[in-house]
Amino acid sequence: MSLRIAGMSWVTPLGSDVHDVWRRLLAGETAPVEILENERNGARYLVRRVASTTSFPSHPRLRRASAISRFAAAAGLTALGQFKKPLPLDQIALVFAISNGGVIYTRRFYADIVNSGAQSASPLLFPETVFNAPASHLAAILGITGASYTVVGDGAVGIFALKMAEDLILSAEVDACLVVAAEEIDSLVCEAYRQWRLLRDPGKPESSRGMIMSEGAGAVLLKRSHGGIEIDQIVPGANFFRRSEASARLDSVVSRLKNKIGFCVGSGNGTFIDRAERAAVGDEMPLYSPKIALGESVGASVFWQLITAAKALEAGTLPGLSKARVDSRAVVLACGLNQQTGGLTLCLSGRSH
Repeated sequence: MSLRIAGMSWVTPLGSDVHDVWRRLLAGETAPVEILENERNGARYLVRRVASTTSFPSHPRLRRASAISRFAAAAGLTALGQFKKPLPLDQIALVFAISNGGVIYTRRFYADIVNSGAQSASPLLFPETVFNAPASHLAAILGITGASYTVVGDGAVGIFALKMAEDLILSAEVDACLVVAAEEIDSLVCEAYRQWRLLRDPGKPESSRGMIMSEGAGAVLLKRSHGGIEIDQIVPGANFFRRSEASARLDSVVSRLKNKIGFCVGSGNGTFIDRAERAAVGDEMPLYSPKIALGESVGASVFWQLITAAKALEAGTLPGLSKARVDSRAVVLACGLNQQTGGLTLCLSGRSH
């Protein structure tokens, strides 16, 4: 029995309404690019940020919460709200995926200690420095009393979170699983990726290679059911230790998937991943990466890709695709930026009824 997507939501730099963002992607729009400056060294970075006009849930827990927690809460609540029938809260599991974490409050918390001593450590900031802070807020707001997990990894961590959700549901431990991922932007994170030589240089032309960091969240509500958009197979993938190995590792994952896949939603972001994914899927299969329009949101990226694939299956077409329709099976590839992690693959299959 397959898993069905019973609800989905995202918070992106291009908007938060799934249907509206999908329409804009089909029209070839890209999220606006801003300049983020590092106050310490004056370095400048290209970023794509969630609009300041974005609506977030009004809840006492979120008054002092970090951006990443507010992103996660907005996406999770919307995805759960799309399922019309009431679900027992003790039969819903929450799995949260994260990569960089709540960097803004973490940097502020430790900066206060370094500048003013240990006695200045803020009890208001500390709860937001832990990786499971967004999951804690979301579970408390929803009233989920069952299982709650936080999975930490690189840009492919969403695949692990989805696999955990599949295991929980198929083992009959829960009736449904809300899977959420979120990230926020900070100059410290941008500087780290610059040191890894992955960012696009603001001083170079638009055509230059390199990724643009972004922020936001994505969420899917999974249930054990038939019909609709179904996740047929989740392949955990493999590690690679050199960038030159990435395409071979991705190819080994693709070969384990079922045949007759119509198109691919990849994780290409202007780095070595673009070439690795194209080599793995071949020249004949349509390949689209939403990161080119939305930016690299690291932990949240897999969910942006998953929702893009689901909308493409419903619409029968992909952004930028010359032919009218795509087949009713898709593969979602997730290749992490960290060389110690691997390329992971998700197979999304089904027709909307």
